[in-house]
Amino acid sequence: MKISCVWEHNGNDSILYANNPVGAFARGASKEEALRKMPEEIRRYQLWLGETSLDDYDVEIVQEKESGLQVGDADSDVLFTIEEKPLTAEEYKYLKSLAMKSAEDFYALYLSFPDKHKSVLPYRKTFYGSVPRTAEEMYQHTKNVNKYYFSEIGVEADNEGTIVSCRARGFEALESIDGFLSLEVVTGSYGEQWSVRKVLRRFIWHDRIHAKAMYRMGILTFGADAIPDLFRFTQ
Repeated sequence: MKISCVWEHNGNDSILYANNPVGAFARGASKEEALRKMPEEIRRYQLWLGETSLDDYDVEIVQEKESGLQVGDADSDVLFTIEEKPLTAEEYKYLKSLAMKSAEDFYALYLSFPDKHKSVLPYRKTFYGSVPRTAEEMYQHTKNVNKYYFSEIGVEADNEGTIVSCRARGFEALESIDGFLSLEVVTGSYGEQWSVRKVLRRFIWHDRIHAKAMYRMGILTFGADAIPDLFRFTQ
């Protein structure tokens, strides 16, 4: 299986994002480390989707972005070349289904925590403030990008309700715009470029990166059998 990836890096920190499947990623202190991790990430992503995983993955870097952001702390501003293209109705339906499945599984993961305010993780600061430590903090952080992501492409949205409900309303608002599948790339906050494809990818990736952190925190805090591995991070 051929996996085309975008490599975003800042000094020694690297993130590889898969073009296919959308939202899969691997991080490392170098490009080589991230490349070594990507096949296992793809295998687990396929398990999450209920697909049969393969033993052979050919990982290829098709785009590079040197970033001034702290990519080691999951910051990102890259726009994939493919994300400049219009969507077909079929592509949108599929990517939206992934973004909604991701939200649903993230919410179920959060609900599974016996104590949403307990964590053994130490306090740590990063570019956006304190790193979320508890299930509650991780959930609120992940849910509350909803308004931000949609607003970057001119869609009115909010962060009210659950991560599932507010995301669904955002997609409904997007779909009410004439020609939404062909909206042009726009420059949003901080000079970052956005498109509909990018919003879809960012939701899936952002869920996944924080779901992994939440799951790992959960098994450290409550034990391996206490938290369900809904995203198949360890299987």
